[in-house]
Amino acid sequence: MYYVYLLKSLLDGSSYVGYTNDDPKIRLDEHNSGQNRWTRKYRPYQLVYYESYYCKKDALHREKFLKSGVGNKLVKLVIENF
Repeated sequence: MYYVYLLKSLLDGSSYVGYTNDDPKIRLDEHNSGQNRWTRKYRPYQLVYYESYYCKKDALHREKFLKSGVGNKLVKLVIENF
């Protein structure tokens, strides 16, 4: 399985969209322990949302969409309503 996940920083409320083939909760632990240089600065994080896919291509496509302008608006709505 492949996952697209959304994290919310408990420090400043910012969001991070990522992709993994591991369990999203394992990736959350990696982000919170500082193993990802892009998210290290805004730790700790909370897992807000994730989607699962059978196909890697579909997961990467969804991640790219969520990082785009329209997708980013959707991410902000999810964060606000969490």
